Amino acid sequence: MSNISVQQVASKKELMTFIKFQWKIYEGDKNWVPPLIFERKSLLDKKKNPFFQHADLELFIAYRDNEPVGRIAAIRNDLHNEIHNDKIGFFGFFECINDQSVANSLLDTAKKWIKDQGLEAMRGPVNPSMNDETALLIEGFDDPPRLLMTYNPPYYKDLLENYGLKKVKDLFAFAIDNAEMSKNEKIARVSEMVKNRYKLKIRELNMKEFHKELVIVKKIYNQAWEPNWGFVPMTDAEIDKMAAEMKQLVDPSLVIFVEIGDETIGFALVVPDYNYIFKQMNGRLFPFNFLKLFTQQKKIPWARVIVLGILPEYQKKGIDAVMYHDILTRAAKRNIFKGEASWILEDNTMMVRGAETMNGTLYKKYRIFEMPV
Repeated sequence: MSNISVQQVASKKELMTFIKFQWKIYEGDKNWVPPLIFERKSLLDKKKNPFFQHADLELFIAYRDNEPVGRIAAIRNDLHNEIHNDKIGFFGFFECINDQSVANSLLDTAKKWIKDQGLEAMRGPVNPSMNDETALLIEGFDDPPRLLMTYNPPYYKDLLENYGLKKVKDLFAFAIDNAEMSKNEKIARVSEMVKNRYKLKIRELNMKEFHKELVIVKKIYNQAWEPNWGFVPMTDAEIDKMAAEMKQLVDPSLVIFVEIGDETIGFALVVPDYNYIFKQMNGRLFPFNFLKLFTQQKKIPWARVIVLGILPEYQKKGIDAVMYHDILTRAAKRNIFKGEASWILEDNTMMVRGAETMNGTLYKKYRIFEMPV
């Protein structure tokens, strides 16, 4: 058997090899959604991505007979370790042919880099953090991923487990169907009851006051998610970057804020599943693919609930169910009748029950692994 060589990415040409290696793995896979190449380059650019103001990362490619056969990133997230008082390193962007020796070489390289950073465990996959695309798909391979969700071949789970990585947490994705929700009249009745009990007012995103809205989002996001496992607050620069990128994709009617009196106590970021369009672009937005963002918008069949956050003192009052009901009703008005609520931690009882209350179906599972280094 030929020797496997793992080399650190050190040039723009090698970065493109790293990014485009996915096309080799997923050739002929009808469910894979190619990433936009310019977006991947921006995500991995240490000068442009504010994630690298508190983190570092190195990229590696495995070669056999001068042909790339796998890739991996080794990541140190100082903000995570400061918040959680941890010494955790991460791996991400893992792609590999179905060969355990190649996977072992990649994971050995990431583990060594992490250990050399003075860290004590390796967790992943995260690409490159829990605020980005996260975890390995382990159930639900018969359907394309929704926007900003991961997808991978089923054999990746075996490669990681055979190496010695163990489950540390599962993440859930629920499919919520407007028709199924509408069959249960109790859902609308209970939603209205909770709305009246707390005198909830629901409004949509005001694009003319976008920057003021962003201040509210920052506050609620970081407070609502703070108790969650693995949570790391997004810095102002990270939220600003995300907002700038999402602004072009946002439908204001699907981004809602919940108010009680003069206080905003919750918000939900819901975006049409543009993966339906990106799937057709093969990684290239230009010169003409960007037109599909306008010509095919009305054909998008799904929306994704990316973030649903409620201030801690207002949680466990049924307000999440009110928000889900409102979101699906709004989405139906633009002919989107299916929604994915993701990702949700397996032990986040409030969010799981909220999705189940809407007659949601647990249809995909993702896993994060860990091992000592």
